[in-house]
Formats: sequence, C-alpha cells, structure tokens
Amino acid sequence: MFLHLGSDFSIAVRDIISIHDYAGFSMAINQLFIKNLRQLGQVVDLSAGKPKSVIVTSQVVYLSAISSLTLKRRAEKSFPIDEKNDSDGGSVLHEDRE
Repeated sequence: MFLHLGSDFSIAVRDIISIHDYAGFSMAINQLFIKNLRQLGQVVDLSAGKPKSVIVTSQVVYLSAISSLTLKRRAEKSFPIDEKNDSDGGSVLHEDRE
C-alpha cells in the first residue's frame, strides 16, 4: 500500500518509520534533526514551505502539507497503529515489517 503525501507524491507505507505533527516537532532537538538532514539533502519538502506533518523514513524525511492525523488515518488502513506509543496523536510505529 502507498500513502499519498501531497504534491502528487506517494510512498510505500512499509517504508514509514513515523509520522509527526509539525507543530509538535518544534523542540530544539527536532529542529536540529531537520536542519542536519537538510544539509545532507535528506529532507523533501512537499508542503510548499507550509508543513503540517513530518514523515520519517530510513532514507529521507518528508514535510507534507497534509495533517499528521489525516496521514495516520490513511496509514491505518494498511498497518495497525501502536496506540501506547501514539502520544502526539499522529505517530505511526510499525513493529512487524515484512
């Protein structure tokens, strides 16, 4: 299954490590994470500079204009959500990867 992230772009759900609300990603350590990955060319901004969510994969971090809650709902159709680790209302955790 694929998850549409906006801007005519989709990724395989199995490649997603986590999905976060961008507003909740504002802590200094998270911003440093994004800054460092930008310098390495590993951030893909699909949001036209107005991100609502952060999608982390093992290769790249995507910034999407689609809300983390919407992405989470779409992803739930393919993989179960680990509710005990879903404290921000939008994180997706996959423990059983094929």
